[in-house]
Amino acid sequence: MTRRRLPPWQVVDLFAGPGGLAEGFSRVRDADQERVFEIALSVEKEKVAHETLTLRSFCRQFPGALPHEYHAVLKETQAASLASSRFQRIRDTLRAAHPAQWAKATDEARCLELGRKEDNEELDRLLEKLKKRAGDRIILIGGPPCQAYSLVGRARNKGIKGYVPAQDKRHFLYEEYIRILGLLKPAAFVMENVKGMLSASIEGQRLFQQIRADLEGQGYDLLPLAPRSSGGRQLNLTGTAADGRTEAWIDGRDFIIRAEEHGIPQTRHRVILVGIRRGLLREEAAQDHGRAEAPFRTATGRLSREPQVPLSHVLDGLPPVRSGLSDGPDSDGIWSDRVRMAWVSAAKACLDEPERDLAAVAQRLSDLAPRLRDRAMTRSDSRLGEPVRNRKLNDWLSSDPPDVLTHHDTRSHMDRDLERYAFAAAYGQVHRRSPAAGDFPRGLAPDHRNWESGKFADRFRVQVAEAPATTVTSHISKDGHYFIHPDPLQCRSLTVREAARIQTFPDNYVFMGGRTAQYVQVGNAVPPYLARQIGEALATLLEETRSEVATCV
Repeated sequence: MTRRRLPPWQVVDLFAGPGGLAEGFSRVRDADQERVFEIALSVEKEKVAHETLTLRSFCRQFPGALPHEYHAVLKETQAASLASSRFQRIRDTLRAAHPAQWAKATDEARCLELGRKEDNEELDRLLEKLKKRAGDRIILIGGPPCQAYSLVGRARNKGIKGYVPAQDKRHFLYEEYIRILGLLKPAAFVMENVKGMLSASIEGQRLFQQIRADLEGQGYDLLPLAPRSSGGRQLNLTGTAADGRTEAWIDGRDFIIRAEEHGIPQTRHRVILVGIRRGLLREEAAQDHGRAEAPFRTATGRLSREPQVPLSHVLDGLPPVRSGLSDGPDSDGIWSDRVRMAWVSAAKACLDEPERDLAAVAQRLSDLAPRLRDRAMTRSDSRLGEPVRNRKLNDWLSSDPPDVLTHHDTRSHMDRDLERYAFAAAYGQVHRRSPAAGDFPRGLAPDHRNWESGKFADRFRVQVAEAPATTVTSHISKDGHYFIHPDPLQCRSLTVREAARIQTFPDNYVFMGGRTAQYVQVGNAVPPYLARQIGEALATLLEETRSEVATCV
């Protein structure tokens, strides 16, 4: 008997940012290479992120190959700033060439602020229309903004005079997610947030316990996709242990996904809550997911492990570019002279303190110095470069490659920071780790009162080539000190394209806005390659739902 082909699951993406989750879900395919998920609605309040989202939604209307007009547009968007005036020109070009696809993109990507009365009313109308059209075949994805939950954000908030956590509306944006969950009653949901959500408290109440209770209260079973080994204990799906203990027995750490264990070239740890509407999952599948010590098996909707991907695998193929100079004239020749001076100063600072045993770092700088004269670099390079060494990631990043590389241009740095960048990168090559504040010679110490306090031990952090990068966050938009390129010869922080590659955005993905806004979008996103794996695991789970769900269209 031939099985009737069902339409794709309709996906609603809340707090969508530039669309990392949606990008991954949209590229999940079944055994017949048919789409499993279709993005029906993406909601984002920030204007430039919404422009990025709209442009990518347009791209999704061309599953085979992007139209030549899009590639032509990329050639015009190599500059760092893609402000609204540029977006309007892109919009006009693509809309004129493909009016139906552009109309569908603007219908999907909505610039709405959840929690705002007028926007909520418009969103509710859209969701009601979707529910009438799609029935039960709806998936809700997304995650509320994380600034109020993250450890860094909470530390920053403590320094704000009069700050009261209970009055910070960012703590309660998840309530909008819960509200829409109750309105849509989708078959499943995926909710993403930072690890800090597990330890955040408001007035003595653990926020994670409240969030979990609210999600389960809407009638959903929570399933860990990559649970820790738990010493043989068994959990059922209702929040109580198999031996009848209370719900506090469930450990939130079972919901942490470590991106570096799944082929993402960074150590990004996030809480991923996946819920299936109660009663939809077949009993045998539910029992398997209730066993926390079960192995990682995609056959039961779990994430499979992939080998760690070192940073060099995604950066080495990109054309080298030099840093800019933030004061005085800036040309390739002047840069080379000033960087050589910075290297001399950094090497001298190392040798001035023999007790720190930094001679090897000074020698590394000395050995590399002659290559500064021979290596031709500019501040921007739009060549595509060499393939990524990791085959799976190369296939992902380079699918339908653009004619030119966008967003690969550099920021400007002060001379003193060039010295610190050179030292940090050379130190990373010698010791294969980033230097802490205590490893810096005093001659390179910045004039920060907290430099020796231990609070900012990695104020200047080089990304080590032989290991996955540290977590790319929106802080990369500030100064780049936490994201120093591993190559001392380039002496700079990461470009937007490099950060996007670490986040596994395909090379044909374009981010609108100025460079700062682009960094923020990249840093706040869910890695699309990880999102696809989450989507694949969810697709496997949905195949195990009861047959009557599959036929409710």
